Amino acid sequence: MNSTPPPGAQNRPASPEPPSPPRRLLSRLLRPVATLFAVAYFLLDALAYWVVRPVASRIARLPLFARFGQWVAGLGPYPSLVLVLVPLALLEPAKPVGAWLFATGRPMAGAAVIIGAELVKITLVERLFHIAKPKLLTIGWFAWVYVRVTAWLAWLKETAPVRAARRLLIAVRQFARRVGRRLSLMVRRAGRR
Repeated sequence: MNSTPPPGAQNRPASPEPPSPPRRLLSRLLRPVATLFAVAYFLLDALAYWVVRPVASRIARLPLFARFGQWVAGLGPYPSLVLVLVPLALLEPAKPVGAWLFATGRPMAGAAVIIGAELVKITLVERLFHIAKPKLLTIGWFAWVYVRVTAWLAWLKETAPVRAARRLLIAVRQFARRVGRRLSLMVRRAGRR
């Protein structure tokens, strides 16, 4: 038998070994932490979206946005991708900054940063994404990532903490509507006197 490896065998990478038990344990421990972080992040996003959505929808109806949408629709896939990712990359760090402001005793500044970033994100980035999405999905790697991220988000939305948070948000929304109706009724009654 010849003990010399075939030509080029030294350059081939070894087959990947299964993860060691400590690595698997670390992965199993970090998964709930990552899921909890993602749930908290998306809840903050949903709460900010709920607050900002009425204002964003009014802004989005401006004629300027209609012309801008037509211009975006005429772009190719990669310019559209840049147009979506650049503002998103600039706006996403605003949430941790807003949370930090809250934590350091400046809740008004924190709320202003988070709501301002969400307002711009919803009116600009979300609209850009919906306009450019058909072109973006023609980029192979983007379509691959999009399918996996949307599947993960669908799974995340069905986890018990997110369902509980969704029920809580619905209860808060209903409570806010009831309070708003009562305040409106009180103002009308006070105006009649």
